Amino acid sequence: MNISQRCRIGLAVGFITLGGLPSSCVDCAPATNTSDNSSPATKPAPARIEKAFISFRIGTPQWLPDSRYGELLALFEKYRGVTDEITFFTSFTHPNLPLAEMKRRCDILAQRIAAAKTLGYRAGINVLSTMGHHEENLPNSLSGDYTPVTDIGGGVCRGSFCPNGLNLQQYVRQIYQYAAAANPDYIWVDDDVRLMGHMPLGLTCFCDHCLAIFAQESGTNYTRASLRTALTAGGPKESTELRKAWLVHNRATIARLLALIEQTVHAAKPGMPLGFMTGDRFFEGYDFDRWAAALAGSSHSPVYWRPGGGFYEDSSPGGLVGKSHDIGRQIAFLPSSVVAIQSEIENFPYQRLKKASYITAVEAAAHMGAGCSGAAFNVLSGNDEPLDEFEPLVARLHQTRAFYDLMARQLGRARPIGLFTAWNKDQAAAGDFINQPGWAMGHLGQGSQILEAGLPAAYHAQGAAVTLLFPQSVAAMSPAEIRQALAGGVYTDVETLNLLNQRGFQELTGMSAEQPHPVDCIEEFTPHPLNGPFAKRQRDCRQSFYRVPGYVGYVLQPHDPKVETLARLVDYGGQELSPCSLAVYENPLGGRICVSGYYPWDHLHSLSKNSHMKAMMRWLSRDRLPAYVASYHKANLWVREPDHGRIAIALLNSSFDAADGLDLTVATSAAEARVFDMQAKEHVIRASSTNGPYRHFMLPAIEPWTMRLVVVGGTESKVK
Repeated sequence: MNISQRCRIGLAVGFITLGGLPSSCVDCAPATNTSDNSSPATKPAPARIEKAFISFRIGTPQWLPDSRYGELLALFEKYRGVTDEITFFTSFTHPNLPLAEMKRRCDILAQRIAAAKTLGYRAGINVLSTMGHHEENLPNSLSGDYTPVTDIGGGVCRGSFCPNGLNLQQYVRQIYQYAAAANPDYIWVDDDVRLMGHMPLGLTCFCDHCLAIFAQESGTNYTRASLRTALTAGGPKESTELRKAWLVHNRATIARLLALIEQTVHAAKPGMPLGFMTGDRFFEGYDFDRWAAALAGSSHSPVYWRPGGGFYEDSSPGGLVGKSHDIGRQIAFLPSSVVAIQSEIENFPYQRLKKASYITAVEAAAHMGAGCSGAAFNVLSGNDEPLDEFEPLVARLHQTRAFYDLMARQLGRARPIGLFTAWNKDQAAAGDFINQPGWAMGHLGQGSQILEAGLPAAYHAQGAAVTLLFPQSVAAMSPAEIRQALAGGVYTDVETLNLLNQRGFQELTGMSAEQPHPVDCIEEFTPHPLNGPFAKRQRDCRQSFYRVPGYVGYVLQPHDPKVETLARLVDYGGQELSPCSLAVYENPLGGRICVSGYYPWDHLHSLSKNSHMKAMMRWLSRDRLPAYVASYHKANLWVREPDHGRIAIALLNSSFDAADGLDLTVATSAAEARVFDMQAKEHVIRASSTNGPYRHFMLPAIEPWTMRLVVVGGTESKVK
């Protein structure tokens, strides 16, 4: 039985062992995953990818001067194979270029592209910018009768223009005609095509023209002041529905601009691939499947995607994994026809010592684990200077290229399966995005400590073995979606529990929260099978130091005798403050829920809590976790099933300690695993033991902040 089937119907298991720790498990029942309120997303077909899609994005100082461009090509030729594509930025500053300057540069690019093609590279143009990023270099940038993007208070960004403006649309048509005339192999639309982050503004565009369009869409005329009031001060239901309507408006705004680009380019170059760079686009409505269709056009031309996010230096390497999770979300709704997915690897402002060559190479591999099929390296100098200092970086990426190709072949476009941090396309409408623009997405990083305990990440409800449920999730979900989530496995906190109960789901949660204890609480495990040998072990999160709202010690009150207590709270004198602060419940739908009333999302790194979390997630999932790290290591993993019976696992040692004796536990009947290091060297290891549907594989030592690819089972597991 494959993982996909297991995610649907479960397995009957009588006993599980976690890192040598026994705990009980009852027979599994049919599983129901959470759904999303957006357009249906079919599971991506396992596309056959033979090698990674690798490109380098080149700034104008490296391609405009003849001598610099010659040196660039010489560097790539010295490390032949480090890249297949050379992608040329149109600008090195972020507002739009004047038309005459765009034309001049595209004329030069025609020569640069021809030279790259002669050497066997694919070559394309990255249009920077289409509507503008922010205020920079204004004296040398586009000006004239263009409407600037406008916030709801009437403020403007002079370096970015409203995408609904007719004059801007005519400008866009012209610059993409120039780009197509340079005869590139493909054209990229950069991530300035968005509606927030146009510095110095936040959310846009609320110009008069956009308000007029929204009046036609909604049937109501608003001024900026009256719209602000309606979005923020109306009744909860009315304001939420209006915010959802604004997201629909934003989705259509982006789709119209992309459709204009598609029609312009394909009128000149039928079938030319178009690419789009994104980030987390909640305010824009996250309509990536529709936007991909807009770029493909009626002829269904190839579409490329470049998911991105911020990780520009290596002083906080954990940001690398956070970006991988951001990227995983951005891929979740892309149709299976989008095969070339190149993560944005950006080392801005391109000062070599800010980000090591080693971590740059690891970053690209981690993002491939989360769902990409390649990488776009924006890592070379942004100045008119020799590339000597960047050669070690190119050499490192050249050494790692075989590993990227291996990952692309083995992972394909299969969907990651595991723990789903519940989100959907209407997430931004869950809260007041005008006055608290970050609230509705504030939960997205809260599951990161759970995931780095060695539990697999998922980014779509269809890949959810367990759903991590948050207040923001519940606020954005319909009753049917909530019920569906609660019919599966759910881990959550007290604030979410209260919202679920307020919305009428107490029968399915089985408990409520009573008075909190905001100081001097310690969690103490009870003698429960899911705690293994750690009964009486304590976790002190030091409330006097970490005063995190919602993380105080709560008293959980069971409302069904089937609620089981996993932990209580005691004070520093050993006196009981709460007989139940952590509990599990199997509800009438067959779903399983765990509610934590004490620091549910962090301070999880002790041996006892780490082990408990894995045992509990296995129980919640009814052993539908495809794999996990059973040993006590800090690791991230992404698990896919590219085809029947073959499980491919990208694993990152997320610690500065080497991972010795890492126990990778996989739901498989296969007796062997193939382990590949970052030089694509293979080690074959045999399972050390069996545990219900799982087999344990003790991996060779993994260096700090290093990736491994593990392939188990399947007729295609033997690598070329």
